[in-house]
Formats: sequence, C-alpha cells, structure tokens
Amino acid sequence: MLSVISYPVFLLSVVVSLVLSISLFPVGWFEFRPEWLGLVVFYWTFRTPAQFGILLAWCLGLLLDVLEATPLGVNALAMGLIAFLVLTIHQRLRMYPMPQQCLMVFLLLGINQMLVHFLKQMFGGEEAGFSYLWPALTSALLWPVFCILMDNINRKLG
Repeated sequence: MLSVISYPVFLLSVVVSLVLSISLFPVGWFEFRPEWLGLVVFYWTFRTPAQFGILLAWCLGLLLDVLEATPLGVNALAMGLIAFLVLTIHQRLRMYPMPQQCLMVFLLLGINQMLVHFLKQMFGGEEAGFSYLWPALTSALLWPVFCILMDNINRKLG
C-alpha cells in the first residue's frame, strides 16, 4: 500500500479525470461514462488517507461543478461524501479482495450518483429513472484496471 502521495501523479490524475469528465462521448454511450473524478477521489482517499481528505475532495468536486456548469456544491458535496465514506472504511477496504473492492466502488459511487441526481432534481433538472446508476457500474468494472494502473504509475514516478 502507498503511504505518501506522489504530487505530480496526483495532479496528473486529477487533470486527466477532469478532462475525461467533461470530454465528449458518443451520444449513445454518454450515460455509461465512468465517474472519473469519483474514481480518483476513491483511489487517493483509499491509498493515502492521511494526506487526501474530505476538504480536498470537496474542492475537486467544486471544480467539477464549475466545469460542468452544475449548481455550485452539488458535486462538491458528493465528492466530500465519497471521501468521508472511504475514510470510515479504508482499513477494512484494504483487506478486501478486488471483487469486493469493486462492489464497494459501486456502492459508494452509487450513493454519489444518487445524491447528485437528487440534488439536480431539486433544482429542476434530470429526468426520473435509474439510468443515473450506470456510471457507478462502469466505474466499478473499471476499478481493477484503474487501481493497478495508478499504483504502477505512482511507483514509477513517485
């Protein structure tokens, strides 16, 4: 397990995740796009809980709010919640095998998606249905590759 953040890798992962979060996707696949910033927040909170916390996750969510032109605080609250939940279970999460980690990614990012969907509905956007959970599922399926890739990059550059 990593104990210290490699700041160049951290900054690169945040920039790439923000770019992927606002990048154009084919119209039919848009609802399946992974929650990139949520994965980055989950990863860094999971790997380095002493250095990456709720305030930093909240700031990244606020930046995503600005980039996506959503009401300020919607993604900030959701990212802060992800960081809080990962911090509360990170020691248990370290012992889980990869399939259980994927399930936890799905559950926590699903909570994130539900919160964002609920807040956007309060502001008059989004339509009803459960299609907003697709990003949580695709993120959970992507987690093993994402985690291994980030660990390797962090080891080589950090």
